[in-house]
Amino acid sequence: MPELPEVETTVRGLAKFLDGQRITSVTLNRPNMRKPFPPELVQMVTGATVTGLGRRAKYGLIHTDRESTLIFHLGMSGRWRIDPEEPDKHDHLVLETEGHQFALCDPRRFGWVDLVATDTLNEWPSIASLGPEPLGPDLTVEHLRQAFAGRSQAIKLLLLDQRIIAGLGNIYVCEALHRARIHPLKPGGNVSRQALTRLIPEIVAVLLQSIEDGGSSLRDYARPDGQLGYFATRFAVYGREGDHCDREDGGVITRIEQGGRSTWFCPKCQKK
Repeated sequence: MPELPEVETTVRGLAKFLDGQRITSVTLNRPNMRKPFPPELVQMVTGATVTGLGRRAKYGLIHTDRESTLIFHLGMSGRWRIDPEEPDKHDHLVLETEGHQFALCDPRRFGWVDLVATDTLNEWPSIASLGPEPLGPDLTVEHLRQAFAGRSQAIKLLLLDQRIIAGLGNIYVCEALHRARIHPLKPGGNVSRQALTRLIPEIVAVLLQSIEDGGSSLRDYARPDGQLGYFATRFAVYGREGDHCDREDGGVITRIEQGGRSTWFCPKCQKK
């Protein structure tokens, strides 16, 4: 599933060609993705000028001069394609400007699109419940200490809770915990201030590095220009079960299941 770096990379790629442009046509090739397209989508977006693009957690935001914002979620396999050479049968939404075409392609259709009034964006249910952005100033040791206080749930699962931190997913939680030498099964309430002080800079570093690399291309994800993200070449633990940890004091990377998802870690340098 595309996580924060992949959505950020997508938004930046779209902005180069879409920001400030007038949308001349909107085409829906099916009535729905994961959920139905908003009935007013075509009417509200056709003829609108894009006034800016942004991201909140794993949601991409396309703001227009009609005081409405197009929200997109890439689901498991979604991506935007700019000026595709040929149409794809999985291009479910197509936006056109005077010079470019933007196709939202999603083979598995777990993604979706919504349209909300821009001034109520922060009240939109899926955004209103989100925690702080990991790349912003509100992710602090005190925030995590309060969120984890008295919690017996494993820190890996707490970090995936979008109400605690917005935008983190499985890849980057595994990588950040490894960098900070924190065992993924450690109860959140037992994680020391010192460990959290190590963890936050590692979360930031792994996200920024992935954004610089264009994200992680594992199966379906690609940047809007068609290029693949190459952060996957830097994975220290994710997907590397049986490999030896690159640290001198590391051991063999292990995979376990937590909350229905795989977790990769080094039991030797991430001690519980």
